[in-house]
Amino acid sequence: MSSPLPWDRSPLPRLEPRPRQSHKGHYGHLLVLGGSRGMAGAVALAGMAALRSGTGLVTLAVPREVQPVVAAFEPAYMVWPLDCDQQGRFTLAALEQLEPLLGRATALALGPGLGRGGQLEQLVLRLYTRLELPLVVDADGLNALAAAGLPRQAPHSRVLTPHPGEFARLTGLSTAQVAQDRPGSAWRFACQHQVVLVLKGHRSIVCDPQHVSENLTGNPGMATGGTGDVLTGVVGALLAQGLPPYQAARLAAFVHGKAGDLAAGELGEISLTATDLLDFLPPAWESLAG
Repeated sequence: MSSPLPWDRSPLPRLEPRPRQSHKGHYGHLLVLGGSRGMAGAVALAGMAALRSGTGLVTLAVPREVQPVVAAFEPAYMVWPLDCDQQGRFTLAALEQLEPLLGRATALALGPGLGRGGQLEQLVLRLYTRLELPLVVDADGLNALAAAGLPRQAPHSRVLTPHPGEFARLTGLSTAQVAQDRPGSAWRFACQHQVVLVLKGHRSIVCDPQHVSENLTGNPGMATGGTGDVLTGVVGALLAQGLPPYQAARLAAFVHGKAGDLAAGELGEISLTATDLLDFLPPAWESLAG
């Protein structure tokens, strides 16, 4: 007989009010590692979402080939070019170039627009198993971990944000099997690998080994490319500001969905895009101010 799930009915976590004397150094520094040829927009969306979610500083580390494109999206984040191969993907040489950036960061977001193949599996696995910083992994970062084999231990907190297909690749289950028991599948995985998991979809499941919660915000208009990259940026922003990983994931899922609901209320679900979520993150955060 399986153990009952540890459902979490506690109030939603909140960000503390900002002291009048505070400055950007008080609110963390998120490093986002991603991008590749043809997918520069994904890492830019994550970076812009992090800025809209309170991070003091955001740096995007991207393949040298796409650095000018990523930098053109937003003047408020910094963009650092790293070595890439002929297909515009990171090489292992990028790890050494990352060291000074990691030394200044308080959290890392890994995966948006990363691409597949080449040396990416080795790069992702080394960061996952060696990095002593909070880490959120999404998109092709998850695909790299699935291909390499997800480790059971890591030196710091790890938040994974798969959609059902990515979760199926991580677990070896079919999407139909996952759908039969989403909360149970998610929680068992979190326990097995000692991670925080956000299993995205209608009523996303957010869990760690001690908690299981269901997010009630969001709508079908968010079923469009790039919205997951926005969520990655929000989670990363909260980790960079020092929120505990499970609380960061739970709050991020709520605010991300709330921004989608506000956007759909004004624009409709059919025309909703990921960039609309960026515009509605401010009122989503304001809805929690009381």
